[in-house]
Amino acid sequence: MKAIFRATNFKADQKLLDFIQKKLDKLDNFFDKVIEAEVYLKVNNSGDKNKTLEIKIAVPGNDIMVSRDAETFEKAMDLSYDVLKRQLRKRKEKMKQ
Repeated sequence: MKAIFRATNFKADQKLLDFIQKKLDKLDNFFDKVIEAEVYLKVNNSGDKNKTLEIKIAVPGNDIMVSRDAETFEKAMDLSYDVLKRQLRKRKEKMKQ
C-alpha cells in the first residue's frame, strides 16, 4: 500500500516510518482494494499522550479515518491498526452483499 507521511512539529526518523509502513502493508490482508493511505504525525505540548497519529485510508466509496493519541507513535499505530482492521473487515462484508 502506498503511504504518504506528513510530520508536524518534528522530523520523523526512517525507523518510525518503516514501522508504520509495515503495519499498513498488513492491512492488505483484510481488504485488497485500498488505494492509498495518508499518515499525519503530530507532537502536542499537552499531557502524557502528546503524540497524535491520524490515518486516512482511501478505499472505494467513503474514506476511512482514524485518529489516536498515545505516549509514543508506535503505541498509537498499534491502537489505530486494530480499529482499521475492524473497519476494513466491515467494508469488505458490506461490499460482498
